[in-house]
Amino acid sequence: MRRFAYADPPYLGCGKKIYGAFHDSAADWDDPETHRNLMARLLDEFPDGWAVSLHTPSLPLYASLMPPDARIGAWCKTWHQIRPTTTQYSWEPVIWRTTHKDNNRTPMVRDYWIGKATQQRGLPGAKPDGFNRWILHLLGYSQGDEMRDLFPGAGGMARTLAQETLL
Repeated sequence: MRRFAYADPPYLGCGKKIYGAFHDSAADWDDPETHRNLMARLLDEFPDGWAVSLHTPSLPLYASLMPPDARIGAWCKTWHQIRPTTTQYSWEPVIWRTTHKDNNRTPMVRDYWIGKATQQRGLPGAKPDGFNRWILHLLGYSQGDEMRDLFPGAGGMARTLAQETLL
């Protein structure tokens, strides 16, 4: 049995502003040191693999902390919040690392996922079921492995894991 983790923390600089009403400690995530500690925990406690969601402004911080065998993927959103700026934020980085390699896997897993953002799941930033399934595929998760959702929020990862037709 392998142990994996998925982390979708309040994004750097967005803790108090966006998640403050949902988490007592959301403002802690406005401090880069909290994100450094998260990466250290992932590397220490989950040597089989892990994935972490982030936003593009925090990508330089996370890239400086990731080990050489980690990868950066992209969630390309088919629907996103329209903002009054020139550039629209229509993708989110995902950093992942896994020890499970299967070069004969079918279907293959791409390092990006294209899908619509969730709406009205009760928590800002809740990920869609298809995204959660993509994370499991990136890591090479199999039935019987352990998947720890470090920020369970709206329960999306647990819902995806409970589906009988997962893989």
